Amino acid sequence: MPARRRARKRALDVLYQADLRDLPVPGVLDAYVERLESPKPEHLPYTISLVHGVDQNLRRIDETISTYAEGWTLDRMPVVDRNLARIAVYELFYVDEIDDPVAITEAVELARELSTDDSPRFLNGLLGRIADYAPRD
Repeated sequence: MPARRRARKRALDVLYQADLRDLPVPGVLDAYVERLESPKPEHLPYTISLVHGVDQNLRRIDETISTYAEGWTLDRMPVVDRNLARIAVYELFYVDEIDDPVAITEAVELARELSTDDSPRFLNGLLGRIADYAPRD
């Protein structure tokens, strides 16, 4: 698994746990990093930047997802899908070195591994609409 995909998977782990348990993201991240054995993975800084980025921009990210998720509310989405979408939207909007198709493909691939059979198609459509139509800063 490529390093950035591992970083996204770890970010998903943290965001999933915080979302599912309704806990503050920074505390969940700190506990997660503390539990990692040394030496820490080389992709850990990207994981941390994804988690902080999603957390700091959550309102805008969730508003964007809600706007473009045709017929779905955030609460109805599986927790994995909701947080994969958050990571991908963060990368689409705020991480210049990641091309839009890469951010979308990575979310779809992780959904294929970790979520429902319908999740890859759902995320691909949602993220494609966001990449094509959502205004960016």
